[in-house]
Amino acid sequence: MTDDALLATAIAAEAGKLLLAIRAEGCETGKALGDRADREANALILGRLRTERPDASVLSEESADDKARCAAAQTWIVDPLDGTREYAEGRSDWAVHIGLAVGGRATAGAVALPALGIVLSSSPAPIVPPPPPRPRMVVSRTRPAPQALAVAEAIDAELIPMGSAGAKAMAIVRGEADIYLHAGGQYEWDSCAPVAVALAAGLHASRIDGAPLRYNCHDTWLPDLLICRREDAARILPLINR
Repeated sequence: MTDDALLATAIAAEAGKLLLAIRAEGCETGKALGDRADREANALILGRLRTERPDASVLSEESADDKARCAAAQTWIVDPLDGTREYAEGRSDWAVHIGLAVGGRATAGAVALPALGIVLSSSPAPIVPPPPPRPRMVVSRTRPAPQALAVAEAIDAELIPMGSAGAKAMAIVRGEADIYLHAGGQYEWDSCAPVAVALAAGLHASRIDGAPLRYNCHDTWLPDLLICRREDAARILPLINR
């Protein structure tokens, strides 16, 4: 049987290629393009999981939620296209998320950044480059969280606007930024795969109050997230919650 991380990597890469091909056709634009991309990428991912893991429980943003998954010890949590707006606008900051939660924890996963030709996986674990003198924080390019702006001001962090959650999280893994602080609302599929990759890379990942991130919950709402270097978490968490 294929290793879970290798399977996640392969499926994320395949879905990414499909999404690039759909966009390159130029047949649709805007919402129609995003809807088609979401639908076809989801079908590819679910089909691959059915073939490789026929008994697997799956939670996908683009499928009806079968609550029977709540009783499963393992659940694949996927976002076929994270950053639909960026994708439809022809940008590069969108992603494909294939994550696996075991016992409520993000244990394996892959995040594809197809427009950059990159897939990052929990195995082999990425090596995070050393930090620069001044910290850099990724924030939403349309609605930065007030908590993130306050922390950035407190630690004199450079702000880097960016699109999808996966692109932001992988910016930390790739050493393009140092802090991803989100408090504007997300679901499990927005963070499961990115968190699996970030944890494998030795980074800190938690709720913004420091609590562990839990997955495969009955309620899929998981509204906040902090990913950063472990040594930075001790000073950032008190600033968020003071």
